[in-house]
Amino acid sequence: MTIEEKAFERKRFVFEKLLEYGFKKVGNDFVFDADFMNGDFHAVISVSESGIIFGKVIDVMNDEEYTQLRIENMNGAYIGKVRTEYLDLLSNIAESCCDDVLFSFDQANRITDMIFDKFDILPDFPWQKSNFQSYGVFRHQDSRKWFALIMNIKWKSILKNKNDKNVDVINLKINPDDSDKLKKFEGIYQGYHMNHKNWITVALDDTLPDEEIMKLIDTSFELT
Repeated sequence: MTIEEKAFERKRFVFEKLLEYGFKKVGNDFVFDADFMNGDFHAVISVSESGIIFGKVIDVMNDEEYTQLRIENMNGAYIGKVRTEYLDLLSNIAESCCDDVLFSFDQANRITDMIFDKFDILPDFPWQKSNFQSYGVFRHQDSRKWFALIMNIKWKSILKNKNDKNVDVINLKINPDDSDKLKKFEGIYQGYHMNHKNWITVALDDTLPDEEIMKLIDTSFELT
């Protein structure tokens, strides 16, 4: 996850507010640039119409991208100051131009709304550890057992490869007899950190339509 993606995690851009802030429409993107560190550095921030953010920090003296601030183990005082001031700029944009949302991916937030509309249930966030604070649990009203869990994890956790990009997923209970059949569908995987026969993990990246995921949620709710 990039510095920019982390700063705007669980945020949604309001494009009218971007324009009010000073972004300019350039083609299909909204672009903003600003100097910081007393003019020694120049930031260029671009937001696509689909809400994807990119950023670049230029060292004005060399007219080159200052990539050092993106290297986590580079923590010198000067690099740290550049990184902090850039993060302050991103934070100000986020506060001025975004709405808060519960989850990182659009489909995760749509599914959350659909669960509320159908079952009158909102997620709770029971974990205190920072890595898991964004994990949302949906509990059955009667038993208080959870029938769905939305998490933001790395793709490599379910694909068993080296893909370090993050994705929102949902864990759902299934009939064990359906396990092998369901996992043949793109976007459905064996249950992440769960019993592989009784649970599946579904990617919330629009691989599967909302309606198909809601059918799986209905089943999980009934089995809980």
